[in-house]
Amino acid sequence: MDIRMRREDWLFLAICLGVGILGEEAFTRGQIGISYFVFIAAFYSAFFWRFRGFPFRHQRLGWLVLGVIWLLSASYFLFDSEVFYGLNIFAIPALVVFHIALITGPKQAHWAHPVFLVYILKRIGASIAYNTAITRLFGRLALRKSGGGKGVVAKKILIGAAVSLPVLAVVLNLLISADSQFERILSGFPDWFSISGETVFRIVAALFYTFAFFGFLQVNLKRRLEIHQLKNGGPAGLVDPVTALTVLVILDAVYVLFVAVQFKYFFSGTLGEGFTYAEYARRGFFELVFVSLINLSVTVAVLTFSKNGGLRLWRTVQGALSVLVLATGVILTSAFMRLMMYEEAYGFTFTRVLVHSFMIFLLVIFCYTFAKIWLARLSLLHFYFISALVFYTAINVVGIDHIVVDRNLERYEETGKIDLRYLAYMSDTGTLGLVKLYREQPETPGLKELLLEKKQSLPEQERWQSFNLTREKAEAALKQLELE
Repeated sequence: MDIRMRREDWLFLAICLGVGILGEEAFTRGQIGISYFVFIAAFYSAFFWRFRGFPFRHQRLGWLVLGVIWLLSASYFLFDSEVFYGLNIFAIPALVVFHIALITGPKQAHWAHPVFLVYILKRIGASIAYNTAITRLFGRLALRKSGGGKGVVAKKILIGAAVSLPVLAVVLNLLISADSQFERILSGFPDWFSISGETVFRIVAALFYTFAFFGFLQVNLKRRLEIHQLKNGGPAGLVDPVTALTVLVILDAVYVLFVAVQFKYFFSGTLGEGFTYAEYARRGFFELVFVSLINLSVTVAVLTFSKNGGLRLWRTVQGALSVLVLATGVILTSAFMRLMMYEEAYGFTFTRVLVHSFMIFLLVIFCYTFAKIWLARLSLLHFYFISALVFYTAINVVGIDHIVVDRNLERYEETGKIDLRYLAYMSDTGTLGLVKLYREQPETPGLKELLLEKKQSLPEQERWQSFNLTREKAEAALKQLELE
């Protein structure tokens, strides 16, 4: 690849260097907090400056994805969930790459088609090739600067420096022996140029971020690959409708029998004989996994890949699919109720509330899939992607930790049961909940000792990158408590 750098390209490279240095400061200086939001603001400021006047594509979806990116990055400042802290480190960069490829791609780009993933991978490969070409360009410029008479002078200077080294060693040795002050000054000379391994790492990280941003954005600005769609929209018509109907009838018979026999057991609100609450909830969870992996996959496969076998036969297939989806809804409801019973008996945790929210999401998915069975014009992939994006963002910003703390405190008022240590170490939101409980009921057994332990372990000072609003509130609340 042969490239030419114009004045604006050099200016943008300098801007990317600034963003790269900010990225190194944001992500390698300790725990991530407000720094992620600051970095996203700087990155997109550079992006929109570079792409000013650019004809963006898919702007409605683009604005949705951009809003999701902003909210997820803000969650590092607003909340302190360890689960989403780890997930979003990878989710946000993936969404940024998808967003830029989406709004800068070809007009005919069908983002819900698997071929779009190939397009994104080609963009990443092209950015690596672009940076390789940039490296060669820098090499040519360096050789050109040192060519001709200047190159000869540089060589003579190096030869003179090499020849002077033995003489310099003898002279310095004599001068050091003559003056102790001079010796003290020279003894610190190596420290003037010492570079730690951490410094080298940070320089490499800043340069990596710089050229990753520069190469990817330059490629999307200057070279727009075409996306070649598959003919007829993909590999439809692979499954014979009679075969599909046979599979559906067998599955429907199993589910109808299962629901009919177990209906009272599902919704009676009591445990079956010989079952503990843990076994009851665990069985409901595996039913959920079974529903999501088997029934949804079968339904989507039949809707996507079935051949056209005539209107009457297709109506029968639609009926069988409807029975499958409705039976799945009954099992989902049963699993939801089982988990509610488990929470009432053993309390609320982050994982249990997250599973609950995922059940609701699956129910929405199945409702839309049911509509798709009878309305062929609806697109499953579009809805699945957008709803998953909205769902993931919602569970990030709704504050699941707040829900867990509030429900556990309500349960404590009703039953007198609470897991103080779980709340204390689930997140800083749990610490805030315990502080609230202490102010209302300071006599709660073990609460004072736990808060004192938390107060004594408070950090003295944090970097600006790690600033988090919830953590700041929890630390301030602990410091205000008089526990001695």
